Amino acid sequence: MSSNRRKFLGQLAATGALLGMSPALFSFSEKKKKPIEKVRYTKGLVLSTWDHGIAANDAAMDALKKGGNALDMAEMGVWKTESDLTNLSVGLGGLPDREGRTTLDACIMDWQHKVGSVAFVQGFEHPISIARAILEKTPHAMLVGKGAEQFALEQGFKHSDYVNPEAYKAWKEWLKTSEYKPIINVENHDTIGLLAMDYEGRISGSCTTSGLSYKLHGRVGDSPIIGAGLYIDNEIGGATCTGLGETVIRSCTSFLVVELMRQGATAQEACEEAIARLKSNNAFMVDEYQVGVLAVDKTGVTGSFGLRSGFTYALCKEGKNEMYTAGSLIL
Repeated sequence: MSSNRRKFLGQLAATGALLGMSPALFSFSEKKKKPIEKVRYTKGLVLSTWDHGIAANDAAMDALKKGGNALDMAEMGVWKTESDLTNLSVGLGGLPDREGRTTLDACIMDWQHKVGSVAFVQGFEHPISIARAILEKTPHAMLVGKGAEQFALEQGFKHSDYVNPEAYKAWKEWLKTSEYKPIINVENHDTIGLLAMDYEGRISGSCTTSGLSYKLHGRVGDSPIIGAGLYIDNEIGGATCTGLGETVIRSCTSFLVVELMRQGATAQEACEEAIARLKSNNAFMVDEYQVGVLAVDKTGVTGSFGLRSGFTYALCKEGKNEMYTAGSLIL
């Protein structure tokens, strides 16, 4: 390496330190000795968050076997989770906000950088399908609230007044103290994020959630935010997050994971560095919170990591669909 190049990198790293950026972002660039691997994994793969990921993975692979592409897999995988009206963290069955209303967020992204997203939607069973309709039928990336609901009705989606009795009972109990102390691992899983690769090596992803229970009415987390809860770059790979969305938004965590992979980090290294960065960027927070991140690169190699122990995920690859527990920064 030339002395000028070494001096430049030293100055760049010093600048990053002043900005609170981890020097690992630059070390991965230094470590990379060859171009980004272009070989594609073409056997079909699905990776999704939490225990409900097993059923979601099965649904995604079923879509693939029926002739679907990666975008179909991303939609139909989490569609399965949204259909479970007993689920307290995704879909119409999710725990409500502090006003007693369940509000839904979702996004989807394909291998061409096309995106669709909805936020603060009420009364629709499949916000992920509304998000896909935005991707395919509008020039926009995101619709929210009443506008998103109007669009959904115009596209033929049916409104529902369903209220999960268990969620309603839990909300009434919460009202006795109105104390807001979410525990992501126990109280609610907050999201299903899913990454899918089809037989052509194309990658797509999706996120859908009812958000944090008892949140302020109008709150939106990271799940519908491209670059926070989900990001896909078909030449590099994809990433998705779950957990306390505010912390993910502050770090643009999914985008960061993909960018680290672009600079030479493995999927696992990228997940670990992104979680370390997230912890650093949210050092002012004193309450315990959880965040988990998943990643896949173009060759089908996956990564996973959580801020705290307890983050589980499902991986379907080579005909096996199995649950795993990710490593964590804090045990």
